[in-house]
Amino acid sequence: MKKNENSDREAKVLAQHICMSVFKTRRVLDQIRGRSYDETLMILELMPYWTSYPILRLVYSAAANASHNMGLNKADLVISKAEVNRGAIVKKLRPRARGRGYLIKKTTCHISIFLKEESKS
Repeated sequence: MKKNENSDREAKVLAQHICMSVFKTRRVLDQIRGRSYDETLMILELMPYWTSYPILRLVYSAAANASHNMGLNKADLVISKAEVNRGAIVKKLRPRARGRGYLIKKTTCHISIFLKEESKS
């Protein structure tokens, strides 16, 4: 009975206003969705994309939350849900020739990662 109660709980981590493109981040999250914790760490460390580093930190944080707050085993964790949503767009003006201003749009995103314990049976 105890194993079913633990498997229903999931650890969540949310990072907001990360200065990354949603499309570039989604490309990395599609690779790790549904994989085990150890396999995810290996994939993220070897990926050549710049966005994989903040996602790796989020996965570490979610696993630490799961083990410390809920008492779940890190070896049994699986990424049940990983999603990215568009955040606010920061607009800046860059000076150009003849006193004009050129608008620069910096996109941000919100990343959510959910870890769930999967039973070995």
